[in-house]
Amino acid sequence: MYHHYFSTPKDFPRPFIHITADHNGIIGVDFVNQVNEKERKNVHTEQCIKELEQYFDGERDNFSVILNPSGTHFQKRVWQQLGEIPYGQCWSYKELAIALGSANFCRAVGMANSRNPIALIIPCHRVIGHDGKLVGYSGGLDIKSWLLDYEKNGNSRKIG
Repeated sequence: MYHHYFSTPKDFPRPFIHITADHNGIIGVDFVNQVNEKERKNVHTEQCIKELEQYFDGERDNFSVILNPSGTHFQKRVWQQLGEIPYGQCWSYKELAIALGSANFCRAVGMANSRNPIALIIPCHRVIGHDGKLVGYSGGLDIKSWLLDYEKNGNSRKIG
């Protein structure tokens, strides 16, 4: 198992992003307040670090690092579809469910979204309630709000 801690921008709600990888790709990205273990990098964590730096510098709006999340077939379909939500935009759970084949999938989509092990890179923060309100984010609504604002209104953006 490989680990790296990425230092976030000063105004970001958590000081670190914890990146976890195996030999096949990134298996986890989450937001933490402190470094808890010795870092051990590999090619996947190094690539992830580079892409996160570019993202926070306003030079990247999507990620190409190899991902290897653990989940059910349906969860992986949801996580893949999350990558189709354009940068700076939001979809409702219903819109995501319809994109996966049926509005009846809303509840299952919500559950899969909440179990996304690779925050930010698999952009589950771009999913909001049908009424436009911020709902459910395992990293915390403060992070979700920051990310959505950054992607929509970032003043120092270089992309685009």
